Amino acid sequence: MSNATATGIRYFEAPGIEFVVEDVPAFGLHDAEDLVAWIERIAAVHEYRIAQLTFIFCSDDYLHKLNVEYLNHDTLTDIITFDNADDADVLEGDIFISVERVADNAKDLDISFRDELHRVMIHGVLHLLGYHDKDLLSQTAMRRKEDYCLSLRGF
Repeated sequence: MSNATATGIRYFEAPGIEFVVEDVPAFGLHDAEDLVAWIERIAAVHEYRIAQLTFIFCSDDYLHKLNVEYLNHDTLTDIITFDNADDADVLEGDIFISVERVADNAKDLDISFRDELHRVMIHGVLHLLGYHDKDLLSQTAMRRKEDYCLSLRGF
């Protein structure tokens, strides 16, 4: 794990992928096994091996503190991804997701919480695969890649 360690409850673990609930006790994943299979498919499509991915679901406050401490950004965000991989074709990292931001985004976009959560989760994976979203062109490419990955869910 990154220096920003999670101490929450391990909600679900599979070889190489785990889901942790940090400070949002009412949060739960109803499709954890399907999510693992989907993320494994995305890694395989990109010819990456999963060493260890940890998804940490947390509150706005929790993620805001990480954003300030590690990125020096005093803003709310829906996701922060820490890449811990030493090898180019290996996925290893910690993906912190604010379930409050995801809920607000879903409402603003008039989509389901589940769909927005999946988009944000795969957004973090795409960062670990080397995709960026710093400018308009890369944001557009990232959105297209998210849409492609979402089309591979199958659940």
